[in-house]
Amino acid sequence: MQSVIRSFRWLMIAVIALFFHYVLPQHDVVQVTSTEIIRADFSAWNRMFYAQADSGNVAVANRDLRLISAKKQESWLLGFWPRDSTRIMVYRNEDTGWIWPPYFKFDSSDLQAEAASLDRDQWAVVTHYGWRIRWATIYPNAIGIRPVEGPNVYPIPWFSIIFFVFLAFAFGLVRAMWRQFRERSVDPLLDAAGDEIDEMRAGVAERRSGVTSWLNTWRSKVKRR
Repeated sequence: MQSVIRSFRWLMIAVIALFFHYVLPQHDVVQVTSTEIIRADFSAWNRMFYAQADSGNVAVANRDLRLISAKKQESWLLGFWPRDSTRIMVYRNEDTGWIWPPYFKFDSSDLQAEAASLDRDQWAVVTHYGWRIRWATIYPNAIGIRPVEGPNVYPIPWFSIIFFVFLAFAFGLVRAMWRQFRERSVDPLLDAAGDEIDEMRAGVAERRSGVTSWLNTWRSKVKRR
């Protein structure tokens, strides 16, 4: 039973970690190679990974999808350790609007023009969320782009750092409040309930011993006869 509970806890931790990895902003150092607009038909496999239609447009089964193709600088440790290699990366460029995830992005057209205006040899930092899953035709959504001097740039994920610090603080605060509430309210109730159960057990044991003594007196009378 303990192994099942432990496995369930690790599974929940993995699910939460994947959720945060998908929705929190990430930064890639890239060279934009091209921008294009394609007609996209969404399926049951990938529909949930796409944002809503651009603000002011009607949501339909298929729609135009802006894509930004780039050559991405490879790295380890979330971009803090660059590698001497690059790979092709494709980003989608969609409005998120007022719904999930809460990036409140309404400038997809401006971002597409910004990406198209960059020179082929210009390095830039693309801020995005999401994953690139090729077999399901899923692209990360670009939410910002800014030119930088070269590939040896180490964007510090300040938002993610502040978010996790706040999350740890909130978790510690809620845990302390729960422990205080438990010490003041829950534990006394549990102690009182335990005392009542002990009294009930003592009463049952006393009545059982009385019945046993009464039966023993009848047994002794029967043996005398």
